Amino acid sequence: MAAAAAASEPATDEGTLSIYKAARRIKRRESTLYNALRSVADDAAFVAEIAALWPALPLVANLRCGLWYTQPRTLAATCYFKSTDGHAGNWGFSTARLNLHLALLAGERGGCIIVDSTRKGKRFPDSMSKTIPIWCCVLNQAIQRHRLRAINQGSGLNSAMSVAVSKGDAEKYSGSSNWDSSVHLPVWVLDTEKNAIEGRIEEWADKFESCGADIHSLSLGLQKPLRPLWISQSTRIWLNEVPEHELWEFTPVILVSASASRTVPTQRMSSEYSWHYIPGAGDDEESWARGLTPALFWKHSYDLLDGGPDLCNQLVADIVEKDRVYRAQRGEYSPQITAKHLKSSSHNDPYCYGDHTTITQSMNSDPSAIAPTNTQYSSDGHVVFWIGASNLAVSSTKQDDLPDVDCILNCDSTSRSPSGSSENSYLELPIVGSKDDRFSLLKNLPRAINFAKKNLTAGRKILVCCQTGEDISICVALAIITRLFNDSGCFDCGDFFAKRDITKLEMRKRLVFICKYAVNARPSRGNLRQVYSFLCNEKEQLSC
Repeated sequence: MAAAAAASEPATDEGTLSIYKAARRIKRRESTLYNALRSVADDAAFVAEIAALWPALPLVANLRCGLWYTQPRTLAATCYFKSTDGHAGNWGFSTARLNLHLALLAGERGGCIIVDSTRKGKRFPDSMSKTIPIWCCVLNQAIQRHRLRAINQGSGLNSAMSVAVSKGDAEKYSGSSNWDSSVHLPVWVLDTEKNAIEGRIEEWADKFESCGADIHSLSLGLQKPLRPLWISQSTRIWLNEVPEHELWEFTPVILVSASASRTVPTQRMSSEYSWHYIPGAGDDEESWARGLTPALFWKHSYDLLDGGPDLCNQLVADIVEKDRVYRAQRGEYSPQITAKHLKSSSHNDPYCYGDHTTITQSMNSDPSAIAPTNTQYSSDGHVVFWIGASNLAVSSTKQDDLPDVDCILNCDSTSRSPSGSSENSYLELPIVGSKDDRFSLLKNLPRAINFAKKNLTAGRKILVCCQTGEDISICVALAIITRLFNDSGCFDCGDFFAKRDITKLEMRKRLVFICKYAVNARPSRGNLRQVYSFLCNEKEQLSC
């Protein structure tokens, strides 16, 4: 009898499955890889329809989720706005994520369309509800201040504005009458929250001005103030009454939330397969994508979706493995990065290096004009960003050959040493992210600084690269710029650093200076803290 009772216990436990466990099991069954990819493709069709309404406006993906909903061939740029900067009670304006290239692009093209999504059951992520509206308002406020100061000082922003000011038409250009610098938030944001945000705009505008951002270029590039507009799958648009963006009295920043809310039916049918719709499926890709990237998905989207749910996992595994093997073969038969032999000739012209042009620009002063392009492309099409006239460039470690590079500072622990390199022209530092090792960058920065100092003194040009070209390489370049350059962006072997106290504000100014050129920069907070700790330690050693 006791044995029979014991045997029945597992069955009883199985029969009394808790509601929580049952819900988790159902959710796990619905959140399959095929459902996620099918949901992404369905939402991407909506994004394409919205983009077609304003074909002249560039399509921009908010990293990283937005990349899944835009095909690479239609993408004009990327931006990086975090939802955490818009969370209730935690509103902020980040000088580490200024996205000034986006404002200049919107000014040049008359506006832009930003794509993002969220899983949390809301129509819009907080990055669109509050972070981007705050960003628009702060930039508008700073531009208005800049123009008013220029008029009060009696010097216009350009010849056309100077003539207008001399004729007494200063009000038109100062923005005091038609330049809207107020906060525009969606209607679902509570008044208490809106009032709290409005009360901090002046503080954020001061912070923006103090970080050394290129406000003059923004003032020249934006003829109308930035203003966000919101579009989701619940938005009604009459196709015969779509307004022309040129007729608006502002520069539209159209915020498209790709996914439908949870109120829509989730069980859907295609011609062959039924599937479960997942709102915001592109979010948190590490938890579901199994190594698949947005670029790989769109390259193989027809095969993945037509294969059905039964074959999807295997197809993804095959695609990811083939891509891995392809990259490994490239590393074996042609090096990922190539360092050419050192030149004995010096660079006498401070303004021209090879086939790319840069200008010297102070980190603490506004330039007189927008800087020329500083991007260069390797033979395999990947972009390299030259940081002003510093002889420093940053990129990912996917370059085949760069004729202008004399030395390589490789911060990618997964890449292979290039053939024909020497210890004078190549340094490999196996730096990992701050989540894997909180002190990895800090321990390797002294060697990076010594390598950079030796080669910059000899007038050589250095490529700093990491796996993505967005985080570790940016932080290493920040340490080099802060430690070895003065506030005018000129190499001085560290003399300026020895005479001045290092503060977070000074480091922020140099980060803004780098981000002006490396528009894809996304340094993590953990790595920035390590850079600051390293600089403080260096300062203490110099004081001893």
